[in-house]
Amino acid sequence: MFEKGLLKNKRILVTGGGSGLGAAMGRRFLELGAELVLCGRRREVLERTANEMRAACGGSVTALPCDIRDGAAVESMMDEIWREAPLDVLVNNAAATFIAQTEQLSFRAADAILAPTLHGALYCTIAAGRRWIEGKHAGVVLSILSTSTITGRAFTVPSAMAKSAVLAMTRSLAVEWGPKGVRTVAIAPGSFPTPGASGQLRPEGRDQGWAARNPLGRVGATSELADLASFLISDAGAYINGEMVVQDGGAHLRSSGAEDLLQWSDAQWEQLRASRGKR
Repeated sequence: MFEKGLLKNKRILVTGGGSGLGAAMGRRFLELGAELVLCGRRREVLERTANEMRAACGGSVTALPCDIRDGAAVESMMDEIWREAPLDVLVNNAAATFIAQTEQLSFRAADAILAPTLHGALYCTIAAGRRWIEGKHAGVVLSILSTSTITGRAFTVPSAMAKSAVLAMTRSLAVEWGPKGVRTVAIAPGSFPTPGASGQLRPEGRDQGWAARNPLGRVGATSELADLASFLISDAGAYINGEMVVQDGGAHLRSSGAEDLLQWSDAQWEQLRASRGKR
């Protein structure tokens, strides 16, 4: 679909890049000629993914463990990256979510979602943006959001709040940083099943007919998301700034994706809370 060197000479940091959608995007960036940096909290996961990518695609892949919930840790990571060369692209992919009755959320549970999804994205964006602006180096920030930014979403309220805030950041910085050579863009994916997300959002007992109700009758393929991300961060997408592209097969036009949970009984919610407590 793309020229093999579409992302040649692009140095790209993917947060939450050790698994799931982050790893899928990272692998595609590498195939298209990028130099890749993956960050996440679990060193062993990052190293395993980096080794698999090098074996499959060749190229440069660096694994940097970092807890993006810690602003000081983010600054240290960016210092380490910049010692070798500036980034060209930041992909804010790391996030957390799970379904819950909002009135049952503790402060700690809410913070577990807000910290990586909102604060981590902000810390990484500010750290990269400041370095780009001070160095007069062009940059791109791509944030992976969700269609809850359009519809809202019951039972994942902290995530919907965080993603909506990052969309506001994307639009605001497009105006503030665009004149300084920094673009900000976003993708709102629909259902692109990964083991981690499915475990949190589609537990046993949830309606399993959701994919068939998508207007296209299917879920998304991670390759489709990775190709869209590659275009948006490439020079071919250089005139797109401050926009969020929805990639969900039209699902958000029919449903927010949470309506089935309105029919859950108290017993079902209690069973879910009990199973989560055992992990």
